[in-house]
Amino acid sequence: MSLHLYNTMTRRVDPFQPLAPPRVSLYTCGPTVYNYAHIGNFRTFLFEDLLRRWLEASGYDVFHIMNLTDVDDKTITGAAAAGVALGEFTRKFTEAFFDDRNYLRIRPAHAYPRATSCIPAMVRMVEGLLEKGVAYKGDDGSVYFAIAKFPAYGKLSRLDTRELKAGAGGRTSEDEYAKEDARDFVLWKAARPEDEAVGAAWDAPFGRGRPGWHLECSAMALDLIGDRMDAEVLDIHAGGIDLVFPHHEDEIAQSCAFTGQEEFARVWMHGEFLTMAGTKMSKRFGNILTARDLREERVDAAAVRLLLFQTHYRQRLDFTDQALEAATEGMRRLGEFDRRLSSAPRGPDSPLAAAGLTLRTDFTAALDDDLNAPQALAAVFTFVREANRLLDAGSPVPDVVLDAWKIVDQVLAVLPTPGRGAIELSGTASATVHSSGTGTMVSESPPVGEEAINAWAKSWAEQRISAKAVKDFVEADRIRKLLSDSGFQVRDRKDGVVEVVRR
Repeated sequence: MSLHLYNTMTRRVDPFQPLAPPRVSLYTCGPTVYNYAHIGNFRTFLFEDLLRRWLEASGYDVFHIMNLTDVDDKTITGAAAAGVALGEFTRKFTEAFFDDRNYLRIRPAHAYPRATSCIPAMVRMVEGLLEKGVAYKGDDGSVYFAIAKFPAYGKLSRLDTRELKAGAGGRTSEDEYAKEDARDFVLWKAARPEDEAVGAAWDAPFGRGRPGWHLECSAMALDLIGDRMDAEVLDIHAGGIDLVFPHHEDEIAQSCAFTGQEEFARVWMHGEFLTMAGTKMSKRFGNILTARDLREERVDAAAVRLLLFQTHYRQRLDFTDQALEAATEGMRRLGEFDRRLSSAPRGPDSPLAAAGLTLRTDFTAALDDDLNAPQALAAVFTFVREANRLLDAGSPVPDVVLDAWKIVDQVLAVLPTPGRGAIELSGTASATVHSSGTGTMVSESPPVGEEAINAWAKSWAEQRISAKAVKDFVEADRIRKLLSDSGFQVRDRKDGVVEVVRR
């Protein structure tokens, strides 16, 4: 089976057929840098990362563009409230996004165009749409797209434009609006005093102003793929399900009207919402969990990726502490197996070879089926169980297993961060019991730095062993909680070894 992807435009899982294989152009709608991106945003970015990684693992030469929306209603409002220029306001959140991207192991896009750096391309696009008669200048000085001049409007979101409310004046200058209020949308907003105050206005032949949100993505995408790939159609355009309307619908209308092409992207892919307690994560609802929150809680990025990949990208996912704990345990098991695999004897003649081939086959089939990450993970954990059984029996590790495992790691990136795995301690280790009041006292506050905090955890774990040895179970439980509150999980194995695992 070759790669098949669900196309929102056709409402089917279709064979993927890029315009000029092996080249693939991939455009993903990036963050609006007016605040910290929350984990719901990153669920979309992680599904797109999985798509990018699997395309590359399948032999495609991917050119990935992710825009940064640094001028729109939200960024201008934020800059005005902070009393700073637009660029100064958005810089902080742009840098934070890149930090969070790196933490979550998301591969950097090849291009991160900022809207404010691509104004000339946007002006050219508006000029072209005015010349073609599908855009007009309103009495408010702004330029609007006339959806009545584009008969295909609504085909992505399956809207019947005859049933839409015309609204006051038949147009809207808002960046976001409800489906039933779809009207002529703004391409270029006439400059207002608040725009000028933060440096969000530019000169143009049709009047000083700034681009509308929907225009930005079309202009940046067409400009970049035109230069890089000499094309006017994207292979894949991806984003969150909430962007289908109005954002992506408007992108299609203005892009196709401008280029004369029948499509703006061959495949449209959309990730479902991440919820908390059943409610969509949103700054408006106040139920926000950011990537930096998880970092501060010392949650390993591998656990976050594993949690999100356990649900198909087109299904809603409810984020809970229990689900994160389960994913952390799954990550730990994968880390233990990875360490065991790397230290096991090598050898070509091994029963493990068949298990490795099965893993490669099942993993590929799952991801080729519209990025079925849950099924791919099921294949991984089935392999780990079988491989552990064969390793227990003394089977050597052949290259086919190492190759298959390498692909799993490259595509999913769900192995624990190096240095944050288990700290194994002997059950007979001697140490000073903290409650005895003698010996070296260890601070109850964890130090800064990876090596220092691991040494700190090991010291406390040794003191817990000693406490248990003298049956001071109250102290042992206190130390377990101390370690847990600091991001470590303590496990007492049946073989007498204590594991201290950094979550």
